[in-house]
Amino acid sequence: MVATRILSAHERNPGRRESESAVALAARMPHLILEARRVSSLLAHGLHGRRRAGPGESFWQFRPFVTGEAAARIDWRRSARDDRLYVREREWEAAHNIWLWIDRSASMGFASELAAAPKVERALVLGLALADAFVEGGERVGLLGLTRPTASRKIVERMAQALVGDEAGLSQDLPPRAEPGRFDEVILLSDFLTPPERVAASVREIAGRGSRGHLVLVADPIEETFPFAGQAVLHDLESGFSLDIGDAGAWGTAYRERIAAHRDALGGIVRDAGWTLTLHRTDRPASEAALRLMTLVAAARGPV
Repeated sequence: MVATRILSAHERNPGRRESESAVALAARMPHLILEARRVSSLLAHGLHGRRRAGPGESFWQFRPFVTGEAAARIDWRRSARDDRLYVREREWEAAHNIWLWIDRSASMGFASELAAAPKVERALVLGLALADAFVEGGERVGLLGLTRPTASRKIVERMAQALVGDEAGLSQDLPPRAEPGRFDEVILLSDFLTPPERVAASVREIAGRGSRGHLVLVADPIEETFPFAGQAVLHDLESGFSLDIGDAGAWGTAYRERIAAHRDALGGIVRDAGWTLTLHRTDRPASEAALRLMTLVAAARGPV
């Protein structure tokens, strides 16, 4: 018999262990994957540089001063090295952000002895590690409904602090109403053990604003295989409802069919929205899912 445990609401909040694990994971991330994509698409400081003059902070080029321009635009330091006047041009930038939502509801507190970590701990480590890795790559990251996008080098600590103070998030199994910008990337980390129609409504709301998205389905290995036998009672961690299923071995086939149908429904939701779906089992290294998400986000950005 596989042993399981349930984390309390207090344990589902991020602590030092999750923050330190996230930093360690982010440090191992192959940044070259995202960086290579960034260079090929001419991204600068996490923003989409269009390689033309315009409002922005990134230096693009010096060009000769043209009669009739405001003298305030002259770069006197560069002009002093030559017998001509030069203007410093900045690159046009369109800011696109990355938003994260990490499910910390009751069902995420589940863990079996086959897992390396409870689902909520893995989701927190993944979310914080992705934030740290994206910021290191020059991106701006925010928490849906909690924090504004930032490129702070202390993103892990800031996000962990915001999550600790968000007690309402411990009872929410779907992301809060928020307004990510057009072409922003949204990453939702959850077990998505929610009726597909509710997930679909949430995805449509976010996608309707022009945001691109990625669902990360965090699953305990026994949720995939249901390796139980003998008499068993199932507990719904969200509602508190219990069901005596009798012979678990005989009931397992119907369970696996229902899980497969649920996953198919989620797949249809993301296909309709043009999003992606990543299944991450908690007996696998967190770096696998983190690398996949970084690659998917980079691919979604595409060349400008």
